[in-house]
Amino acid sequence: MTDAQPGRPTENAMRRALKRARDGVALDTAEAAVLLQARGEQLRDLSASAARVRDAGLEAAGRPGVITYSRKVFIPLTRLCRDRCHYCTFVTVPGKLRREGHGMYLSPDEVVEVARQGAALGCKEALFTLGDRPEDRWPEAREWLDAHGYDDTLAYVRAMAIRVLEETGLLPHLNPGVMSWTDLQRLKPVAPSLGMMLETTATRLWSEPGGPHHGSPDKEPAVRLRVLEDAGRSNVPFTTGVLIGIGESYEERADALFQLRRIQRQYQSIQEVIVQNFRAKPDTAMRAMPDAELEELAACIAVARHILGPAARIQAPPNLVDSEYALIVGAGIDDWGGVSPLTPDHVNPERPWPHIDQLAERTRESGFELRERLTVYPEFIARGEPWLDPRLLPHVRALADPATGLAREDALPKGLPWQEPDEGFTASGRTDLHRTIDTEGRTGDRRADFDAVYGDWEALREQAAPGMVPQRIDSDVREALAQAADDPTRLSDDQALALLHADGPALDALCGIADDLRRATVGDEVTYIVTRNINFTNVCYTGCRFCAFAQRRTDADAYTLSLDQVADRAAQAWEVGATEVCMQGGIHPDLPGTAYFDIARAVKERVPGMHVHAFSPMEVVNGASRTGLSIRDWLTAAKEAGLDSIPGTAAEILDDEVRWVLTKGKLPAADWIEVVKTAHELGLRSSSTMMYGHVDQPRHWLGHFRTLAAIQQETGGFTEFVTLPFIHTNAPVYLAGIARPGPTTRDNRAVTAMARVLLHPHITNIQTSWVKLGAEGAAEMLRSGANDLGGTLMEETISRMAGSRYGSYRSIEDLRAIATLAGRPAKPRTTLYGEVPAERVAAAEASDGHLPELLPLAD
Repeated sequence: MTDAQPGRPTENAMRRALKRARDGVALDTAEAAVLLQARGEQLRDLSASAARVRDAGLEAAGRPGVITYSRKVFIPLTRLCRDRCHYCTFVTVPGKLRREGHGMYLSPDEVVEVARQGAALGCKEALFTLGDRPEDRWPEAREWLDAHGYDDTLAYVRAMAIRVLEETGLLPHLNPGVMSWTDLQRLKPVAPSLGMMLETTATRLWSEPGGPHHGSPDKEPAVRLRVLEDAGRSNVPFTTGVLIGIGESYEERADALFQLRRIQRQYQSIQEVIVQNFRAKPDTAMRAMPDAELEELAACIAVARHILGPAARIQAPPNLVDSEYALIVGAGIDDWGGVSPLTPDHVNPERPWPHIDQLAERTRESGFELRERLTVYPEFIARGEPWLDPRLLPHVRALADPATGLAREDALPKGLPWQEPDEGFTASGRTDLHRTIDTEGRTGDRRADFDAVYGDWEALREQAAPGMVPQRIDSDVREALAQAADDPTRLSDDQALALLHADGPALDALCGIADDLRRATVGDEVTYIVTRNINFTNVCYTGCRFCAFAQRRTDADAYTLSLDQVADRAAQAWEVGATEVCMQGGIHPDLPGTAYFDIARAVKERVPGMHVHAFSPMEVVNGASRTGLSIRDWLTAAKEAGLDSIPGTAAEILDDEVRWVLTKGKLPAADWIEVVKTAHELGLRSSSTMMYGHVDQPRHWLGHFRTLAAIQQETGGFTEFVTLPFIHTNAPVYLAGIARPGPTTRDNRAVTAMARVLLHPHITNIQTSWVKLGAEGAAEMLRSGANDLGGTLMEETISRMAGSRYGSYRSIEDLRAIATLAGRPAKPRTTLYGEVPAERVAAAEASDGHLPELLPLAD
């Protein structure tokens, strides 16, 4: 490990940086690095300005003069870890655990007993600390999990968090290390807050031999930053922080703080930042490394306060400050973190916690009152949805002061059931929206929490700008057209990009090639399906910035259907000849974990012959996380409940550069791919989709097509590809001035034609959308390589809420007319592109044109 610390800054540089801090001017990385080296009188100057920033933040939060702490117990669930941090004494090895008479993990009874003892002493937080994914390194850990029936360590964490909630009432705070986006969905319902220290952004400390994090896969800074971003996208109140004095330079230390500011600005999800000083421990590789001195800690706290601002909650562990409480308070902290009257600090066992009365006295000496908080900070309790899962609200409310959001210090925790809200499937709100959206429209052009639910719009504009710059295309379009006509499977990426940018006569030629390829592959018949869309709720807090359908539960246009209403609509559809219902909905926090199973089962019980095409990959992940099942097990259970296939929506663009502009909290591209491939492996086929014309570019379309083709070559599970032009009118990302106003006609023709060319011969059905393009537009796409018109729909709320002008229903005759416009015959199909039974065809023909009179169902 190398020490990269430069020489001391010049007096002039320090004076200038201190003045900027005093004046409240935003610091840059170089200035922050200078201030991190403030000592003596310079540190007192820096701390004074930081303290003023802190005091303004406490005043704004409604608790002036208050420093908080959390009364907790420390639950070291396992001391095994796959990482090899060179300063850690918490982690051990299986042989040592056995010699000391311990198991690889604490047993459930041991976990509950620690929590129960803490509850008796008035503790309200159960801090779960453990090593990262020990089963990946230690066979003994894998064997223990298998023997006790857990798929992985995080499944055991989740189970133990539920037991602590139900049997003791303590609120779990989970520190399981690096978590994927899916892991966060699994754990959010069982813990009001989660955490993981960033520690440092100095990649060299991880990548270079001898560095403190060398050999530790979970300590790569990019990986840990991704966790913080995913926590923000998932609306998880999250604790993080920096560890100083492990060999990072002052510039690297400053960079870590600026990265935390960036993430907080974008997601507002970081509930506290811990500034922790390195303490050397015997029997570690870094035992000879000097401790980070306390003035260095104070300087970092003060700089963190200036960078992160008055609203940040900044913490220093009180057992690591050698009684220099006044120095640390003066530097700008407003929290002491968790303090336990029962358990030691298992990470720093040589440093006992101060007695809480002593901590209160030392805090009072610095002019502040010590107040107890919960593991989740008051600001997040006040925000409510979507930051706290409904199943946790009774536990949090039992311990929180309703006036302040701090802990009720006289409250003794007691176990409460961890269960679904009582409401379940209760019809509510504007349940006739599927009809009145066409007659009365939406109440307003945006939901009431527009400025909060999607993240910081200004930060998003900065993030989106680079991706919206088109690339220069130098490839020969004529050569690319020739290759597409001769053998489209041999198109290079450069040639494909040239064609995706084609315009004028070149675009006409491309569409002609695609149309010829369509004719040779699937013939001239234009297919369609008699189907009904059922969007069972539009209540959602995921924060998709392109979605105008999602509403808060209190918004005027919000609604949820009951199970009977869902089944009744399916029965209506069957009566008029439908072969399929397509069912999707918002990610409603109150729907029970079994909601999707219940919906599929309700339809099958009412209409056994109906094909249930339902639940996007996002809904699949939501269902799996709420039930604690794996994706595979959840899909298996859904199939048993009646699910026949899944829509390949929620794909948008399978490129996270674009996804994280389009959506705050939807699943990453890799998770979408995992869900779809798993569904295909289980015999559940799916459609595939791409929404385009927003903040994307042709290079993103190309990557999306290549990804879909690769999946299809592996699984063969896609039934079709559906083009979804972005409807901009009421889309939040457009209203905020970030997205362009949907695709042009050129874009639509190029995407449709290149879908035919690039997906050949793997995905043979290309669908265009009359809902988004209208009759003339859909006919044009049929002349550009498409062969399918989708469905009659009967109701369509999602595109109509976004501002589509083409209605919610097309009769069979209407769809045939669109095919006629393209000069082609039309033919009905099933979901899987099979022949429609004669009875269904007859029922549909007999009812055609009269369908709107049957909708909606009268309550």
